[in-house]
Amino acid sequence: MADPWLTIIGIGEDGLVGLSEASRKALDTAESVFGGERHLALAGVTGRGRAWPVPFDADVVLSCRGRPTAVLASGDPFWYGAGAGLAEKLDAGDWIAHSAPSSFSLAAARLGWRVEAIACLGLHAAPFERLVPHLARDARIICLVRDGKAAGDLAKWLTARGWGASSFWTLTALGGPLESINEHRAGSFAGDLAGNLVAVAVEAAGAQGIPRSSGLSDNLFVHDGQITKRPVRALALSALAPRPGERLWDIGAGSGSISVEWALCGGMAIAIEAREDRTANIGNNASAFGLAHRITVITGKAPEALVALEAPDAVFIGGGLDIAMFDAVWLRLASGTRLVAHAVTLETEALLGELHQRHGGELMRVEIAHATPLGRYRSWEAVRPVVQWSVVR
Repeated sequence: MADPWLTIIGIGEDGLVGLSEASRKALDTAESVFGGERHLALAGVTGRGRAWPVPFDADVVLSCRGRPTAVLASGDPFWYGAGAGLAEKLDAGDWIAHSAPSSFSLAAARLGWRVEAIACLGLHAAPFERLVPHLARDARIICLVRDGKAAGDLAKWLTARGWGASSFWTLTALGGPLESINEHRAGSFAGDLAGNLVAVAVEAAGAQGIPRSSGLSDNLFVHDGQITKRPVRALALSALAPRPGERLWDIGAGSGSISVEWALCGGMAIAIEAREDRTANIGNNASAFGLAHRITVITGKAPEALVALEAPDAVFIGGGLDIAMFDAVWLRLASGTRLVAHAVTLETEALLGELHQRHGGELMRVEIAHATPLGRYRSWEAVRPVVQWSVVR
């Protein structure tokens, strides 16, 4: 970065006073300065200032390639800011960055919270459901929201889901002369605030978060009966062994419960389901768990629906398996890919037995019974046995 043409500058509510000498020098020499209207005003940039287009488009910066250019962003430009989006489109020698403290860091410092122990979320354009995986008793969360109205909407959303007893801070203009911090209860938050809101902090209380173990309650999912039931789902996820950042093909996804639990572990899932009413259920479940950004829903049948997909790290086949589908899927898998298939019919069970003999892996038959009333007594009521085959390609 001997002679970068672009300088990415993080600016706080204290404006030019809080900028380093290197940041001020880059602003002084830049022919064009991009930023939000608020950022340009904080830096006192007028004639050379270029407000970001709406919708946001980083490509306008690239049109200045080779000319001294600066970009202004809030706090740390690489934490829910424009920094990474620009850097991904540039060569290493094209840019340099000077960051300021992020809103998350400033909020944690005001509240005395450990940054490494809290969840930090950007909810400017994301649904509040993104909070769902993070909500647990005593959990501390800092989230950036669009404006004062959004703070009120968030308080109502928390209250409607049983988190109205949560402590709820509104933190505005952090680091500047107009800084304001106020503590409320989510359930009694008065309403909208005037102006832009920098951050909301939540210390969760009242309800219970979703469990972290595999095999969530079936009642948490919208389904029409076509769902991998809780105990069997736990066994399937154990065999699938999800890891953060990995991709799952969930073939014959039904309600999408496998995809949801995979995504809760930090992975990405592609749920393939032939019936449109069931794909609607998958979408609803993904949204309810705050995972719509991690789960892609495809209406179609394998193997046709797999043609344009990126290769997976794991595959789950919950239904509809036949030899033609298996051969088409198997040919697409890279070495080391994990595959788990379930069967409840004799025909598919026989097929899994043949595939186990041919490819190895582990073949397991699971029989589960539940205690149910029988007159004045109780008896075991068996559910259909499930055969599970798991193998590594």
